[in-house]
Amino acid sequence: MRDPQAEPSDLIRSVSRAFQVLEAVGQSPRGLTVKQIARRCELTVATTYHLVRTLAYEGYVMRREDGTYIVGLEVADRFRELVLACRGPQQVQDILRKAATDTGFTHMIGRFITNRVAIVAVAEGVRSPYAEDLIVGFDDGAHATALGKALLATLSADQRWRFAKEQGMPAFTPQTLTSPETLDADLTAGERRGLHLELNQFRPGIGSAALLVLPDREQDRRVALACTVPATELTASAKAIKTRLTTVAQQLAEILRE
Repeated sequence: MRDPQAEPSDLIRSVSRAFQVLEAVGQSPRGLTVKQIARRCELTVATTYHLVRTLAYEGYVMRREDGTYIVGLEVADRFRELVLACRGPQQVQDILRKAATDTGFTHMIGRFITNRVAIVAVAEGVRSPYAEDLIVGFDDGAHATALGKALLATLSADQRWRFAKEQGMPAFTPQTLTSPETLDADLTAGERRGLHLELNQFRPGIGSAALLVLPDREQDRRVALACTVPATELTASAKAIKTRLTTVAQQLAEILRE
């Protein structure tokens, strides 16, 4: 959600409205007519028509035969560029893929993007339970995933409390930590053991482990590595998982420091 207090004084309204239109279309996979877009964005039909035609010309929305608009292919191109910029070199994906193949566990890396914890690369493993949310671009639930905890642990207590207030701490499962106090205690334990853990906190039946790959004074340059495993295996395998993650993290650090 946009913060009205953070609105720049030189905001270009037409650009802002165009993005509102694009977001409305993107949130409606079945497509929207111009009138439907106008209602959702609280714009006049005439203004919406001009914005939609411009977005269609640039390839960011597409008109279907029934007159509705859906997201255009240019969005996919921008997404790929974002992934590359945030993930780093192709070697990063290669390392994750090898780790997933060797262990059977899904591996991923994440970092802070505009003050949110986002997944920027994933390689799926055949032994990990499938979680449809844990894909590139996912930026919710940092308090409920080991990946998020590894990054949140790099913040000061005040920064974490502010993060929790702004992002919220919803309960994904009955085991989710939903207060800053319990999260702080969990992060302290994770730092002490050198491995952040999460068991059934994000999705039932799934556990995850994570550690920091790159510490950095700049928040958006910090990178964390995680793997997801069946919840029943996490506790018994935590020591072995930490060893493997440490090795993979060292390989990633060498690439990402270049």
